[in-house]
Amino acid sequence: MGVHQSEMNGVKPLIEQRADPFIYRHTDGCYYFVASVPEYDRIEIRKADTIQGLADAVPAVVWRKHETGLLSANIWAPELHFIDGKWYVYFAAAHTSETNEGLFDHRMFVLECGDADPLEGEWEEKGQVRAAWESFSLDATTFEHNGERYYVWAQKDPAIEGNSNLYISKMSNPWTLAGKQTMISIPDLDWERIGFKVNEGAAFIRKGDRVFLSYSASATDFNYCMGLLEASADADLLDAASWDKSPVPVLTTNELLGLYGPGHNNFTVAEDGATALFVFHARTYKEIVGDPLYDPNRHTFVTELKWTEDGRPDFRASVAALQLPHEEASS
Repeated sequence: MGVHQSEMNGVKPLIEQRADPFIYRHTDGCYYFVASVPEYDRIEIRKADTIQGLADAVPAVVWRKHETGLLSANIWAPELHFIDGKWYVYFAAAHTSETNEGLFDHRMFVLECGDADPLEGEWEEKGQVRAAWESFSLDATTFEHNGERYYVWAQKDPAIEGNSNLYISKMSNPWTLAGKQTMISIPDLDWERIGFKVNEGAAFIRKGDRVFLSYSASATDFNYCMGLLEASADADLLDAASWDKSPVPVLTTNELLGLYGPGHNNFTVAEDGATALFVFHARTYKEIVGDPLYDPNRHTFVTELKWTEDGRPDFRASVAALQLPHEEASS
């Protein structure tokens, strides 16, 4: 395809061909990286002392898909978390790559590792995370807030038109939901419904007296974009009324930078232990041959998370900083 637009503008990915990226900085000071691989057949973890070091780190395959059954196809969007002294990987898997009325049959699953090093330890399948319905569900994340552990995921409500809405629940342990499950966002705005009616890929961050959930919307081509929910840090996060949705997308395709379909992000922290980083995937070209799902060139980008004057994440400014040399952008 020749030189991609983003390469001409000096915007280079941290890691090529890794979609749905997730970076976690552990108490050992190391960074751990997981993502969807183009083959959708395994879960691998990278480890490095620095963010940049992840680019050349050798991945360790910690789990492979089953030959048949529910865990045998389309292994998507792993996240790595350290909870109560153990490692957990949250991911989605299906039993077929075929769709039914446009939907895959993904469910949400958890792996557990009690060893110190998740790249070398033994991983155990903890089974499916059961939500209120047995339906298409994926892109789970988990976080602790005010002493409670929460789980946020995307799921198809059989009674609602579209692909997936966002839900939140508390957890009784790292693989079990407990109590009320609340829908906090539905793709009801025009920019969330291009190609498919989608809310997915949520990520949590707190700043001051507010909490935020970024998420992704629409089809996975250049229309893929990001939205933002926010709530008071003291609010009842299980009350849908606590959450306000941005009426406009907070990040969209940037043709000037050559970044297409940005989304499915997470947040981590820089080497200084304080500066928030914005991790996301995007393509470096617009036109895709065939199904965007099987185009391997969604790349992982990392940039400093900028904030607006009133304390909200400023994703556009964060991405614009990718034009700067790395040292200047991170200073």
